[in-house]
Amino acid sequence: MRRRFVIAVVVAYALLLAPGDAGIVTRAAGTGLPASLSDHSFWQLSVDASEPNGYFRSENLTSNELQFQYVIPDLDRRTRPGNVYLGVGPEQNFTYIAAVKPAMAVIFDIRRGNLLLHLMYKALFELARDRAEFVSLLFSKPRPAGLGPDTPVTELFLKFGEVAESRAAYDANLRAIEDRLLKFHHLALSASDLDGLEHIYESFYANGYRVRYSPSYDELMMATDEEYVHRSYLATEAAFAVVKDLESRNLVVPVVGDFGGPKAIRRIAAYLKTHGATVSAFYLSNVEQYLDQDGKALAFCRNVATLPLDESSRFIRATRGGRYGAGYAYGLSSELGDIATAVKNCEE
Repeated sequence: MRRRFVIAVVVAYALLLAPGDAGIVTRAAGTGLPASLSDHSFWQLSVDASEPNGYFRSENLTSNELQFQYVIPDLDRRTRPGNVYLGVGPEQNFTYIAAVKPAMAVIFDIRRGNLLLHLMYKALFELARDRAEFVSLLFSKPRPAGLGPDTPVTELFLKFGEVAESRAAYDANLRAIEDRLLKFHHLALSASDLDGLEHIYESFYANGYRVRYSPSYDELMMATDEEYVHRSYLATEAAFAVVKDLESRNLVVPVVGDFGGPKAIRRIAAYLKTHGATVSAFYLSNVEQYLDQDGKALAFCRNVATLPLDESSRFIRATRGGRYGAGYAYGLSSELGDIATAVKNCEE
């Protein structure tokens, strides 16, 4: 890995802490949440809520759940737009964000690598004008001719699958990502962070759609709900625009945090309560099974109980088997749960 000059980070940190950074521009309609966060407020919220980097069994640069869209129609019916989305892990969060249309999103993960992954995505969302340019940037491939706002997602990935990656594009894109985070947003990333960011982006360049061998990225994006409706964040320009808009306003905040840890969820809970916000959905993947194994289930439940909830707040869980059958989608399916009911007996 090439090393960066630490002075660049020092300058970026000085800019981050510059006086006169009010943090809030206007308020989101119907809540006390900001309509946008300044760079300082975005990064400070992430830093203040984050816990030390932790261990997980795998890197998880992409999802391994193909049925995660099945719950979206029910999620649409049960949650209210304009509240707050919480989640864990990589890109499947964007699809849920596009569905619930929150005023703000916070993505937790025990690994700092996931925070860096989401900062990479943040830069790419902001740099890309549309879905096709986003895919071009993500995989360092030239944009095929003929792709437009109405191009079906299956055709989008088929066309990009026919063109080779470009090392020159990768090098230019990596510089653009770093410049966006360091020079435009003035985020205080360390040399180690930048090496981690480079490793993540190179994984997409080197492996293409097979960042995870199975399911591949194109399979995840071309997956559907039970009625065969494409709902991924790259399925339509409208879905992509929901996430791009939030990212551009610094309202998708990555946090390093253990669900059963002492700080991350509670700090975000305090922030949301201060701003009169309510959690609409909390995507857990299958983290609860690991919390059970590690003896942290009660701590997690008590952490969640500190969040501002209402009767519409929903967990989104990935479970093995479930109502869709154990033989589907690598044994993982998704289901919804009432958060307030789940935590009512574990409040401190």
